[in-house]
Amino acid sequence: MRELTARQREVLNFVRTFCEREGVPPTVREIGSRFRVTPRAAFDHLAALERKGMLERRATAGRSSRSLVPSGRSSFGGTVSIPILGRIAAGQPLLAAENREGTLPIVAAALPGRGEDMFALRVRGESMIGAHIVEGDLVLVRRQDSAQVGDIVVVLVDDEATVKRFGRDGERIVLRPEHPTMAPILVDPREQSVRILGKVVGLVRGF
Repeated sequence: MRELTARQREVLNFVRTFCEREGVPPTVREIGSRFRVTPRAAFDHLAALERKGMLERRATAGRSSRSLVPSGRSSFGGTVSIPILGRIAAGQPLLAAENREGTLPIVAAALPGRGEDMFALRVRGESMIGAHIVEGDLVLVRRQDSAQVGDIVVVLVDDEATVKRFGRDGERIVLRPEHPTMAPILVDPREQSVRILGKVVGLVRGF
């Protein structure tokens, strides 16, 4: 295998760090922005790293079903099995059955932490289409009981679960769809039971 150039080493280190921090591989635009090159030049660097065995295409928790991530040769091998727990609505809230549908293998390098607090849910409906979450997608969720404004979260409202963008309006929680014709869901915790189940940290398409 040919040695890496100085710039290829920089790009590889950036991909590694980005995967660890964000839980998904960077896009060519993000790489281009980091190194002040065109997306095409960033793609060429990725292609060279793939040819040299430092990146490989695997299912990830990222923006497409198969992405270039650090390979085992670059010390980022191994996968984690994420449980798939039923379905989640991206339209009107739908009861999320906690029946296990199987597991989703995700490359370990693309997950924040060890993946022990992760689960996946299959999306129904089109209300999050503006966030590129569509019918049939698997959303990867990190279990947590709090959220920041703007996070995409899985929320349990009166025992029904939905995925929406989190917001606040005074004491009320605002669950915003990403669809131009759909209205937000307003929840007053003093009148309805509401609980955040986790934050959406990734998306897998094609399963």
